[in-house]
Order: sequence, then structure tokens, then C-alpha cells
Amino acid sequence: MRNATRPFGRTLAAMITPFTPSGELDVPGTAALARHLVDEQGCEGLVVNGTTGESPVTTDAEKTQVIEAVLEAVGDRAHVIAGASTYDTRHSVRLAQAAEQAGANGLLLVTPYYNKPTQDGVAAHFEAIADATELPVMLYDIPPRSVIGIADATYERLARHERIIAVKDATGDVVHGQRLRRATGLAVYCGVDEINLAAYATGQVGIVSVTAHLIGRQLNAMFDAFDEGDIAKASAINDALLPVTEVLFENPGLVGVKAGLKGLGLPAGDPRLPHVPADAELSARIATALADLKEA
Repeated sequence: MRNATRPFGRTLAAMITPFTPSGELDVPGTAALARHLVDEQGCEGLVVNGTTGESPVTTDAEKTQVIEAVLEAVGDRAHVIAGASTYDTRHSVRLAQAAEQAGANGLLLVTPYYNKPTQDGVAAHFEAIADATELPVMLYDIPPRSVIGIADATYERLARHERIIAVKDATGDVVHGQRLRRATGLAVYCGVDEINLAAYATGQVGIVSVTAHLIGRQLNAMFDAFDEGDIAKASAINDALLPVTEVLFENPGLVGVKAGLKGLGLPAGDPRLPHVPADAELSARIATALADLKEA
């Protein structure tokens, strides 16, 4: 069993993909946003081409452009983890190999969605992708979206793979994450922003966060306070962040974050269909929640 560490840092942003007003990939905007997340929000890792990055509606060529733009922008100042899995294992292998060639530091591999394979199929899918490159792998377990999760026995099998070292746990169950960590030694990252502090308090090593686009500095302050033993301060920060987190997730997180970034004059653009942008009323409430947090 491994000794879990923080192989990709503590605070990682599940990065959006900025688009131009005409809906094309905004390469300069992608680079600028990456620098903002690292330099201003304190993110130690950037997870690109994931669900928040609208991976289902970007082309393979665009995914490579995103990786290259982010790497050029942040260099070795952050871990750049590339989403590289779909419900098609062969396609996922090609994405993983392209990510490695582009210079990514690791892979995020989500449970195959829609086609509902058996647990043997889930394990074989992940192993085939992990075997295709030399990059370290973070599994992504999100049953609310993929329908199926990763079973305990499957985790134990996958943890024996030399390159599978971490999990983004988006089950929303901190006890599940605790059991997983104890049973496998994998580094467990929280993938549900509403429970970031609770997950951290039970031994999860960090977060892969949507809200870090806008409140990364506060999230780092919260974790620092907890590490220093100031639980009251960590709890107070967590309470202060709740209104922002809740309003950002009234729609899928990428929609709220793009609205928040646009309101701050940062690169974002509208999401591609089938997502639609936040309306004026929601955008205004997001801006108000961020302003209230700044004043608090």
C-alpha cells in the first residue's frame, strides 16, 4: 500500500476553457487565465480538458492547444494535469498519448460514462490508458455524472498499478474517501467544492476545485488555518465561502464560473452548447456574492 502524499499539489483548479465571442478556442485567453490561477489564486495544479473545461465539446486538436498554451504560460510553477478519457478506451489512449507528447505532467481519467461497463471493464479501461504513457494518473470517480462508480475491489486492483497514484473523489461522501485512502494509500483529492474542508479534515490531501477560479486564495487560507491548528478560523472562512459556492453551482459549475470570470474582466467566453450562459440575473448574484466576500 502506498503512502499518500500530495503528488499534484494541494489546491488544483478544474480549469475552464476560454472561448472567443465567436465560440472559437481563445488561446491567449487560456494562457492568461492559467497565469491568473497560479499567480493570483495560488493554484498549485491546473486540470485542463476535464468536464469543467468542456471536454465533450472540444476537439482533440483543441485539447492539445489548451495543454500547450497552459504549459507555456505557467512552466514548472504548477502541475498541469490533462483530462484524457472518454467512454471509448481506444480514443482515450490516443488522448493520453497526445497529452504526454504535448508535455502534460499527469492524466485525469474519468470512469467510462453512458455505456456502463462492468467493474472488470472499468479497471481494464483505466489500465489500458495508464499503460499507454509514462505519466502519473489521477482517477476521477463521479457517479452522479457517469452513473457507475469505482468499486472498492476495483480501487484495490488499480492501486497496484505503478502510475495510478491519486483519485479525484466526487462522490460527495467523505467517509467513502476516508475508507478509500486507508485501503489503498492513494492520494485522495476532493472533487466536490461544498465539502472541501470536511474532506480535508478527514485526510484528503487537497482539492480539484471549480470555485478556485474565483476564491483560490481564500481556499488556501482555509487550509493553512487548518494545518496550523486554528480550526475556528478555518471554519469561519469555510462559512464565508458558502454563499459563493452555492450560487456558482445553481447551474453546472462551468456556467457559473464563466459568468464570474467575465464579471471580473477575465478570459472566459460563453460555454458551447448544450450549455447556455448564465442569464443577467444569475450573473448579477454571482458578482454580488463575490463582492460581499471581498468586503467581509
